[in-house]
Amino acid sequence: MRASVRRSRLISLAAALVLTGAVADAGPPAQVVSINLCTDQLALLLAAPGQLVSVSKLAHDPSSSAMATVAQVYPANDSRAEEVYLLAPDLVLAGTFTDPATLQMLRDLGVAVEVFAPALSLAEIPERLAQMGRALGREAEAQAQIDAFEAELTRLDDAGPGRPRAALYYVNSYTSGHRTLAGDILRAAGFDNVADEAGLADGGTLALEQLVMLAPEVIVRGRDYPGQSRAEDNLRHPALGALQGSTVTAALTDRSWICGAPHVLDAVREMRDLRLSLEAGK
Repeated sequence: MRASVRRSRLISLAAALVLTGAVADAGPPAQVVSINLCTDQLALLLAAPGQLVSVSKLAHDPSSSAMATVAQVYPANDSRAEEVYLLAPDLVLAGTFTDPATLQMLRDLGVAVEVFAPALSLAEIPERLAQMGRALGREAEAQAQIDAFEAELTRLDDAGPGRPRAALYYVNSYTSGHRTLAGDILRAAGFDNVADEAGLADGGTLALEQLVMLAPEVIVRGRDYPGQSRAEDNLRHPALGALQGSTVTAALTDRSWICGAPHVLDAVREMRDLRLSLEAGK
């Protein structure tokens, strides 16, 4: 009995060693499929020619994707396990909030899955780039993107004392505090976030009355979607335009704010330009 158990263990160990060697010698994945908007953009930046074979449908949407034009040349998938498996990927890129059942089904079918958490700060973007570089075997390309991102972020950091106060204001009166990516974009552009004054460091509901009382110098409105919805009434409320001393900006563009990729620098630049114009007008 002991000999049989021992032999079984040896066989298992030998199989594990063979598999380990196979993985080590496999090299970078050749057929990569992304099923998440943010991994789409990281992969589009770093993948070798021919390595990325499909991106999620959202990658083609210019209102959501900062790389929609580039993404058009890649077939779009609907992130369903059955469709993805038929693409014969050796690696699938997914996000933390991708349907767990989809990820488990792919793993059960023997497909490798790399999961990326959302970036909650600008400091986490180099980490996501590095993770994607490792996953694709493109570490040098990832480091080049990291160096360029950090250099540009440093260049844009020119806010002095007396920073203007701003609010991010979305549908359903939601706002983002400093412990969010959007809040960190605001900070990097040289603004103080009134959500922190309201005790909403992680974001939450900021009633219109409370926003009026806080009287920020800038209100950055969330995207107003087509059609009519009571959830968007706060974005059109006349009280916003009537705030004395407040600048209500045009609706922010989702594609520059929602994914932890270098394109968030577009949002930082846009907000920094607004801050500089306010400072010049004083």
